[in-house]
Amino acid sequence: MIIMLSSQGDTLDSQPNPRFGRTPYFIKFDLDQGHWEALQNPAVSQSGGAGVAAAQFLADQGADIVVSGRFGPNAHQALKAANIRMLIFEPGLSTIIKSIDAFKENQLEEII
Repeated sequence: MIIMLSSQGDTLDSQPNPRFGRTPYFIKFDLDQGHWEALQNPAVSQSGGAGVAAAQFLADQGADIVVSGRFGPNAHQALKAANIRMLIFEPGLSTIIKSIDAFKENQLEEII
């Protein structure tokens, strides 16, 4: 299972980024293998439609789940169409790795 998290930086110690479409990085974490990689968000500098472009990027990466702070209506619709589950960062989680741990412990709110 692949989880993608919006991130301020390119490490597991980076801060989560609350902005989905304009996040600088996505951390791609394989929950089955424990492998991860940081991917630059190709949609970050788009003048419009960043949320939909980011959703397509995640679909192309094989994401099953995305964790971010908030999702715009167009990104929400695109992610739902791609069958990618959306979860929200818990307030106070200071790093990506803590957010992954919170996911594993079912502590993140899912957006329907």
